[in-house]
Formats: sequence, C-alpha cells, structure tokens
Amino acid sequence: MPTTSATDVPLIPCEALFGNPERAAVQLSPDGRHLSWLAPLDGVLNVFVAPVDDPSAAEPVTSDTSRGIQAYFWTYRPDTLLYLRDDGGDEDYHLHRVTLDGQEARDLTPYPQTTAQVAGLSHDRPDEVLVGMNDRDARWHDLYRIDLETGERTLVEENVDGFARYLADAEFVVRYAVRTRPDGGADVLARRGEGWERVEDIGFEDALTTEVLSLTHDGRTLYLLDSRGRDTTGLYAVPTAGGERRLVHQDARADVEDVLLHPATGQVQAAAVTYLRKEWTVVDEGVAADLERLEAGGTGEVTVLTRTLDDRTWMVMRSAAEEPGVYHLCDRDSGRVTELFRSRPALQAAPLVAMTPVEIPARDGRLLVSYLSVPAGTASGLPRRPVPMVLLVHGGPWWRDAYRFDDWVQWLANRGYAVLQVNFRGSTGFGKDFINAGDGEWGAAMHEDLVDAVGWAVEQGVTGRDQVAIMGASYGGYATLAGLTFTPDLFVCGIDVVGPSNLHTLLETIPPYWASMFEQLARRVGDPRTEEGRELLRERSPLTHADRIVRPLLIAQGANDPRVKQAESDQIVGAMQDKGIPVTYVLFPDEGHGFARPENNTAFTALAEGFLAAHLGGRVEPVGEDLTGSSLTVLTGADAVPGLTEALASHEPQLRA
Repeated sequence: MPTTSATDVPLIPCEALFGNPERAAVQLSPDGRHLSWLAPLDGVLNVFVAPVDDPSAAEPVTSDTSRGIQAYFWTYRPDTLLYLRDDGGDEDYHLHRVTLDGQEARDLTPYPQTTAQVAGLSHDRPDEVLVGMNDRDARWHDLYRIDLETGERTLVEENVDGFARYLADAEFVVRYAVRTRPDGGADVLARRGEGWERVEDIGFEDALTTEVLSLTHDGRTLYLLDSRGRDTTGLYAVPTAGGERRLVHQDARADVEDVLLHPATGQVQAAAVTYLRKEWTVVDEGVAADLERLEAGGTGEVTVLTRTLDDRTWMVMRSAAEEPGVYHLCDRDSGRVTELFRSRPALQAAPLVAMTPVEIPARDGRLLVSYLSVPAGTASGLPRRPVPMVLLVHGGPWWRDAYRFDDWVQWLANRGYAVLQVNFRGSTGFGKDFINAGDGEWGAAMHEDLVDAVGWAVEQGVTGRDQVAIMGASYGGYATLAGLTFTPDLFVCGIDVVGPSNLHTLLETIPPYWASMFEQLARRVGDPRTEEGRELLRERSPLTHADRIVRPLLIAQGANDPRVKQAESDQIVGAMQDKGIPVTYVLFPDEGHGFARPENNTAFTALAEGFLAAHLGGRVEPVGEDLTGSSLTVLTGADAVPGLTEALASHEPQLRA
C-alpha cells in the first residue's frame, strides 16, 4: 500500500490559520436569552448578538474599524455587554459599554494613559461594575463602582498602600487585598473595620504558586491556591469567619490550574490540573453527570465557557490539537448537547496534525514535560526519518506549553517541520520547585534545558543535529537571541518576536503598573540595584554577545509594545549592523506585544516561512498577496527572504490603531 509523504500534503493557506476566525469567544447571556460571539465585520472582529433560539438572526452590536474587539463579556443587565480595547497594542485598555438597542458604545474609563481592570460583576448589583483605574497614579489601581447607565464612577478604595489587588464581595464591599513586599513575598490582608489585618503570609518561594482565587457569593468562603508547606499548588477553602481551612483538591504531579464555579453561589464544583493533558476532578456531584457526558461526547478537551445564572444551560467548547474550537450548547435538563459553530470551518478538512506529550530528561535529572508535533504523512508521534525541526519556545517565562490547538504549530508542521515545545525550568504548572529552579537562570540552566531537548530530539531520530531552528515570542524571543549568542552553532537560524535583548533596559522600562511585580523580576532575573545583579544582567543579555551571532536571524517587533519596547530590537539590530552581521528586521507600527490584526499575522507568517525555507529547507507558500492590508515595514534584510523584495515593491503599509 502506498504511503503519503509530507510533500504530498496540501499547503494550508496562511489566511486560513491566521486570518479572522468565523466565530470566536461564543458566550451565553446570564439570563439565557442571547448568544454572542466575535466575528468579522468588514474584516474586523466585532461583537455579534443573536436570540439563543435563532443564531441566524445575529446582528453586530459594536462597529470597531481598527484592531478589532479582543475581549468582551456580559453584565447582569439583560441588554448590556462590556468590552476592553486599547490603541495599537499599547495595553492602555479602556472599558466600553454597549447595549442591544443599538446605542453608540460608551467609554466608561475615558481617562488618558489609563489601564482599566475589571474587578467585579455581581447579580446582586446588576447596574454597576467594579473597575480598577490608574489615572491618579500610574503605578497603582484605585477601585471604583461605575454606573452602567450613566457612566458615573464612585470611589470605593483609593490605593495609597500600594496594593496589587483587591477582592470584593457580591455587594462590592472590599474584603481582602494583596500587597507585595520588599522581599518578593506578599501579604494577604483582610478588612477589619477601617484597617487591615494580615491573614496570609506568602514567602518569595511561594509567590508565583500561591494566590487568592475568589469568594463565594455569600462571602463565607475564600478559595485559595496554595503551595506553602508543599510543592504543587493545592486548592483550599478558607472560612472567612475563622476556622480550619479545607483541602479541596491536589495532585502531586501538577498545580491546580482551573476551577468550575457555580454561577450563582460561587462554590467550587470541579478542579483541573494539567500534567501531560488537562484532567478534571469533580468536587460537587451535581455536575458529575454533565462533565461525564461532555467528556464522552468526542475527542479533545472540553471547556465550560459560560453558564446561565440558573445553571440550566452551558456554553461549551471542545477542541483538540488537530481541531480548532467547536462550540456546543448544553441543556442540562434534557442532557442534550447541540453543536452550534466551528471557529474555523475552513480548517475542518485541512491536514492538521496531532500533538504528542513527551517527558524529556534534563542533564540534572528533571523531567521536562514537552509536546512534539510532526508533519502529516511522516508518522504518528515520531517521523519515519529525521526531518527539519523548529524549537518553539513559549513566552513568560512564567507560563507553560500544553496540549491544545496552536496555529503556529500547525503552520510549521504543514510546512514540513517537526515542532518541539518544551516546558523548561521556570515554567508554571509543575510546582514551586520547578518554577524556582529558574531563578537567576535566564540564558543559563533555562537555556540548557532547551539544549538538552534538542539533544533528545536528535537521539530519538526526530531531526538531525544541523536541522534545527529556534523561534519564539516574548521570553521565547529572548531564548532565540540567547540560542544564537550563547550556543551560536546549535541552531541553523532563529526567529525572534518581541524578545528582549538587553535585560538592563528591559527592567528599566517595564510599565508603571507593574510596580508590584518588580521585586519578583529583580530576584528571578537579576537585580539592577546591586553590583552583582547588574553584572548578571549584563552577562545574560544577548546584546552583550551580539558579535557571536553567525546564523541567520529574523526579528519582528511591534512599535507600541509596552512590555518589550522597540528599543530592545533596535539595540541588537544596531549592534549586529555595527559588526557587519546580516539581520532581517521587520516592524509593525500598529502592534504591541504580539500581533492582533489578522493582516499582520498573515504577513508575518508569510515572510517567516520564506525565511525558514531559505535556511531550513521546508515548504513555502509564495508571498503573493499575503502582505495586503498589513502594516509590515521591513527596516533591513529583505533580501534574506526569497520573494520579499519583489512583494515589497507594490506593498503599501496600512495602519489601524
């Protein structure tokens, strides 16, 4: 019987993977009368609303013409939704109100250079929303109640104590606050009359794995994710009036990372951990039959997105590595589960590939939970013969890779590359010891984990020693620069997206509202206030070693990035040019920390796959019209991407704020 080779597999157009989804972020209104979702309106994502029994009658309720709506949610007023929007990726998110009667959207936080944070919605106070705003002091968010009808704001808490977070009850009375300490730890404080009392002491070593989660609606129980006195995070229920805390769920392999809360009471009904794959454990038997029915209904993983206030109807998404989200309506009374929409129906027949969880040993014996995807037509799990590979490094670094549909993974695998994603030390989800093992190890042990993973892939026959590229965004961009400077001969080429090159300037220019995080950054990356810390930052900065770069490098940057500013890319590009080292540098003037506009995503992937094909030998879809509508600007090195110079001759950058 003939076998299918990777070269026989059809190319998936970049537009199908990175263009606008047909529908996304599908939700139910709390009263169960309406469905809502994000869908393109004149090519820009906007919010659509339809009667729950007639999705075909959907109408847009927003009319954004720029970057599109990225996040929205229902209030407990039957006709009112809220959405967050920034300008050009600057992350100064403003909170807007929109109603179903077609009234013009209203900015509820109309203050310059203000980042709004939604702190609470309650069915006890349906006409208000609790919002944090930093217009008084850019470092700290004061807390306000905002009237959804008039937009009037009422001060609840003026944050003069440097609190990182407030937690209020269902009546919008502030009950708890969290304040970081100079030692990098944190205090959880409870309101006692007009003052505050410390009720939880969180040391530095537990600061990334211990957090206040939520209050029940009656205010009697505080839920806490806690790693103190243990390694992995457990879920605890703490009586607010005093008494013994109760362990709700734990797993020795991984942290509790998700919970299912009753929409009216706020009680935990199920908890989830992810080691290799996400696993739910029922806490309240009242949802056991529902979760069992959903998990038995198909492949992939189930996410309960929204629920009606009476908890009779759920909006559920099922997805797998090789299948983008499929939305279902679950009627709990009848047990009927109805498929509504596919987020990307154009991919339904596409040659998407599976993702295989693997455990890779690091040189010190730690196991690195990783995910391997290989090109269609090669084999399941491992290819029949070594193929080119892209080491795709996640951002954060306090984040993790997991089993899921990933458009970058599917794009790379379709172009003929194996893709390896590694949870290096410092990644979240595997206990505090694993996270803390990354302290002070940027460009050192964290990078060695990536090197060890490449060695594993070569030993397993996934790829050859001279067939590996490195790519990533944010910390993944830093890892790319570190890979090409600290191990200059290991990778054939690298693609850095919004990655920092100079750890000094990275810490000097963090957004002001990250003030509560600074001690954590200083202790985990390097402390710019000490001589030893400054030397560590200098040594671990790829910029310091830019003259070691000998392999091709593509850098992509958003001009409005507030986290990793454009200067991070400018510096290393300048240093390379001073040394006569070639580099390709592309800028998106209307983007921030990553790319939101589908036109920009499509343009970036089109030139990135040309770059990879030139140096790693994979397949490529000609650039063609993929630059159309994007703001792509190539500052240097266009000739390193086949066909790019010709495509740029007719390209007019189009900016949308």
